[in-house]
Amino acid sequence: MLSLTPTAVSKVKEILAQQAEGYEGLRVQVVGGGCSGFQYSMAFEHQSNGGDSVLDLDGLKIFVDPQSLTYLDGTEIDYVETLQGSGFKFNNPNAKSSCGCGESFTV
Repeated sequence: MLSLTPTAVSKVKEILAQQAEGYEGLRVQVVGGGCSGFQYSMAFEHQSNGGDSVLDLDGLKIFVDPQSLTYLDGTEIDYVETLQGSGFKFNNPNAKSSCGCGESFTV
């Protein structure tokens, strides 16, 4: 299954609280594209779609469609801040390689 570190959950909740619209949770998915074939996508959602796996992490709902879950199984999402920038980092054991930016991968 997919997991988020406490730091990532906290950051998503912080960003979610700043949104004018009332969202129910966060969608995490894998879509085609990027320089390595697949890329990660995160977006706020108003509701779950039929067939989604719904995770509740410290009160934060995470929606993952069945196809994406295949690629994300065992993945941990973290939020990191460095001198070079900040953002969400996917630690995916299913990725055989990734591009230099870390936002796309191959399986």
